[in-house]
Amino acid sequence: MTVRATVFDMDGLLIDSEILWHRAEVEIFGDLGVPITSEQDRSTKGMYVDEVVAYWHARFPWTGRSPDEVSAMLLARVGDLIESEGRLLPGAIRAIDLARARGPVALASSTPRLLIERSLRHFELLHLFSSVHSADVEPYGKPHPGVFLAAATALGLSGPACLVFEDSAAGVLAAKAGRMTVVAVPVAEDRHQAAFSLADLVLESLEDVEEDWLDQQFSEG
Repeated sequence: MTVRATVFDMDGLLIDSEILWHRAEVEIFGDLGVPITSEQDRSTKGMYVDEVVAYWHARFPWTGRSPDEVSAMLLARVGDLIESEGRLLPGAIRAIDLARARGPVALASSTPRLLIERSLRHFELLHLFSSVHSADVEPYGKPHPGVFLAAATALGLSGPACLVFEDSAAGVLAAKAGRMTVVAVPVAEDRHQAAFSLADLVLESLEDVEEDWLDQQFSEG
């Protein structure tokens, strides 16, 4: 099936926010007695925030703060860090522009919608997307394809008619489960993960997106 639209992830793909999420987790979970270190791999990368809180609470139960309170604290801290220290990743604007020149563009992220919109407004990107979707309103987060399928449906399309840009293994698995074409842009330390072998194309940076490759995806019958 010919690709007719593009769906972008956000954190770690368009915005260099994964390190900011991790810093917020180290700070907030650390205050609750959870022994996360700044050097530790992000075993919760790609999960939505309530899943992250549940993951660590199950392993290191704390008292004094409810999971909902901790989730809210994380979201507020990440938003503050994005606005004070966040930056767009190389090639992000160009990739969005190239995709928009070929069809509608949506965003699908594990981040709650309010923080998605806060982040996109900060970087003046919100108007570039035909629709915005958060996994926090889906029954399951990535690697379940729900948030990507919701984005496709909002564009009036099926999964196979969408091209997805993702940086996480969970996101690649979610997009492939939705029978979508996937461009993976993992960080170097994640590139060995088996899920990335399922991607249709693996790039080191969004700067490496080639117009000829995109044209081929949007013209194949």
